[in-house]
Amino acid sequence: MQGTLQLQWADPPRASPGRVQAPPQLDAWLDMGPGRRVALDVTQAKRAAGDLYALANRRVAVSYAMRADIAASSKVMSAASALPSISAIVPTDRLPQRALTMGADGRVMASAPVLGATRWITLMCKFADITAEQKPRSFFQEQYGNAPGQLGHYWSEVSYGQINLAGSSAHGWYTLPKPRAAYLADVNGKQKAQLSELFADCANAADSEVDFAGIQGVNLMFNGELDGNAWGGGACTTLDGAYVCTRVTWSPPWSFANLAPLAHEMGHGYGLPHSNNSDGDGDTYDNPWDVMSDAWRNATSDAAYGLLPKHPNMYQRERLGWLPASRKRVIDAGNRETHEFVLDAGSVLKTSNTQLVVLALPSQPDPYKTVIYTLEARRRTGTYESKLAGDAVIIHKLEDYGIAYSVDRDTPAANFSSNEGSMLKVGGRWNTPDELHWVEVMSATEQGFVVRVGPRPRSMSSPAPALVRPASVAASSSPGVRPAAPTPSVPPAPVIRSAANLHRRACGALPVLLRRAPLCALLER
Repeated sequence: MQGTLQLQWADPPRASPGRVQAPPQLDAWLDMGPGRRVALDVTQAKRAAGDLYALANRRVAVSYAMRADIAASSKVMSAASALPSISAIVPTDRLPQRALTMGADGRVMASAPVLGATRWITLMCKFADITAEQKPRSFFQEQYGNAPGQLGHYWSEVSYGQINLAGSSAHGWYTLPKPRAAYLADVNGKQKAQLSELFADCANAADSEVDFAGIQGVNLMFNGELDGNAWGGGACTTLDGAYVCTRVTWSPPWSFANLAPLAHEMGHGYGLPHSNNSDGDGDTYDNPWDVMSDAWRNATSDAAYGLLPKHPNMYQRERLGWLPASRKRVIDAGNRETHEFVLDAGSVLKTSNTQLVVLALPSQPDPYKTVIYTLEARRRTGTYESKLAGDAVIIHKLEDYGIAYSVDRDTPAANFSSNEGSMLKVGGRWNTPDELHWVEVMSATEQGFVVRVGPRPRSMSSPAPALVRPASVAASSSPGVRPAAPTPSVPPAPVIRSAANLHRRACGALPVLLRRAPLCALLER
């Protein structure tokens, strides 16, 4: 089957103190045209695509195979119990050559670059039974501005000018034809917002006065709660008389009141998955270094736009074609040389220095499962990064089909990676688990750090101070031969060793508890 792959991520609000954070959700759909949508098993889709996130909002072909279902009672396979299983998902659209090659780090370069003008339209829609209008149209229009703290400025900064929001605009409020409850369905005992229906009805209400030609995304704002989540990703509907698949976000009031969660959902629209940390729990929102994980903690704020978004991690920016190739350095898995270089912070817009280091590990038979580690520098500066936990080199582990996990050197790992263990500061050292790569932060610069990467050094892991030897011993070329004492100009006076003197010297070399007469007498001999 062929169609457009739509991924939709659900993100709950920040948990109240003492409450457990609600888990995220990910839905996958194959849209083949009006009224023709097929739900895809996410686990199967991840395995079949290799890098499912790189295919978001793109034309793909999905291939199925039949797998036998073993009945629990008889353990006998039969043709009647065969179930369809996704065996492959491949892109069918045309891509730049760079997206079809293997990267120097051993991973498949499957992402399509996102470049140039990405025009978004904001549609503000009211449920038929809710009259509140939390923000005026001017608020949403100004969100797209190019001043610091606005979305146009933010996306230009994090993409190093590779994308912009030129021509973006806001429209509404429009009244939906149904009350809020009509857009909720019971799925496995829980209410779930019907995203396609919300998109279709909201767009239809605005269609007569909004020009959707050439848009790259739609931000939907609702005046009431959805299903407890904000959503981001993609969807399809009829716009200006044509069936269109595009990037879409769905935001309740708590989401659009802050720019940070809105930018998080737009990141999903651009195809960015969640990031995480390395504590091993089920909470994906515990990496405050990354807007695609924890958008709330360590965030700067603005009087008009609430909490502002932090930057996404450098690896995801490079995947979308935003990082110039000259600012990426790959250290091969078989590296035996020591490399020392300046690693500038990701917030530095123009530089000739490195901003992303990839530590390659041995390639796996399935290149999508090849694990790599990355290094990036973060500094507390600028509109979006000044509230970070510290100035440091941040380490990420890339696995699970492209998810970035911040590495915590503490044991056990902290619940939130804003601790010292997540920061490699000056003098800090770390090595990959297989000890192929050893990393040390040598010094700080005005815009980042000097970093050394190489094979295991002999003294890097020793916390002991340097051994200081007497000059006469240090000058010796052979540790087994004692140097001859210099001839004094005046003969030394003879040393008279009395029994009492010997006794005091012998016992004085012992700890107090061991100064017993029999032991002292033995030492005098």
